[in-house]
Amino acid sequence: MAAGNHSTVNEFILVGLTEKTELHLPLFIFFLGVYVVTVVGNLGMITLIGLSSHLHTPMYYFLSSLSFIDLCYSTVITPKMLVSFVTENTISHPECMSQLYFFIFFIISECHMLAVMAYDRYVAICNPLLYKVTMSYQVCSWLVVVVYMIGLISATANTVCMLRVVFCKAKIINHYFCDIYPLLKLSCSSIYINEVVVLCFSVFNILAPISTILGSYISIIASILRIRSTEGRSKAFNTCSSHILAVTIFYGSAAFMYLQPSNVSSMDQGKVSSVFYTTIVPMLNPLIYSLRNKDVKIALKKIIEKRLFCINKDL
Repeated sequence: MAAGNHSTVNEFILVGLTEKTELHLPLFIFFLGVYVVTVVGNLGMITLIGLSSHLHTPMYYFLSSLSFIDLCYSTVITPKMLVSFVTENTISHPECMSQLYFFIFFIISECHMLAVMAYDRYVAICNPLLYKVTMSYQVCSWLVVVVYMIGLISATANTVCMLRVVFCKAKIINHYFCDIYPLLKLSCSSIYINEVVVLCFSVFNILAPISTILGSYISIIASILRIRSTEGRSKAFNTCSSHILAVTIFYGSAAFMYLQPSNVSSMDQGKVSSVFYTTIVPMLNPLIYSLRNKDVKIALKKIIEKRLFCINKDL
């Protein structure tokens, strides 16, 4: 079908998570609550780490970066999804491409930030005597810069490829945000290059971090098994369990969505899968790392006690 025989689409309509109107109100309330918890949780984690001097370590530096990423890509996606529950959700072509760009940037940054956090735990448990040297401030800063650079390159490559696509079949996107595969389904031009680029970047940005994470945890488990005391093993495992849980939820849902050709992927299944890594994971991460982390609980308690002391003093 020739692209020249059709008018170009300049505006899209986002279908949303479901077309069943009776579910719109409860879903709106639920995801609004999820978004509020996400914003409060991640902002709270960033603030707590910034204010607590004993949390100024590489582990918590990376955790604050993860919270920033979660906050940003949740904000890129969730507000638009909430709109689709109450009214017809239209989005212009430039706005759609912008949402796609920032979504890819932050989601890929999260993939590699989780890998960096796994490497940090590997160094802390397997080479504790060299930890401060290996994970110096300069090294940590460069690791974060590299994470964002990979996200920038991936987002730029995928968005530039999407800009070459001609949309003239329809303007209804069967999704709640401008994601790659739902957009490609509306194309009336060749999408072969897009699919190759998406698959190549998906393989690298999922398998490379997973390889780093698996390699790190194989070494960590081997080191833990060499610890003689049960208490020592438990303490070492607890420092990793939160990260393992976050990684499992995030990579499981992301891999299901992107490690398959677009003609195989079901959009309904894709929407359910993408809910986990776009809305649920950003909410769960600060809860997982705070509720299961003794240092964070102590820091929060000290901040609250200090605030209450100041209030009582003023009174």
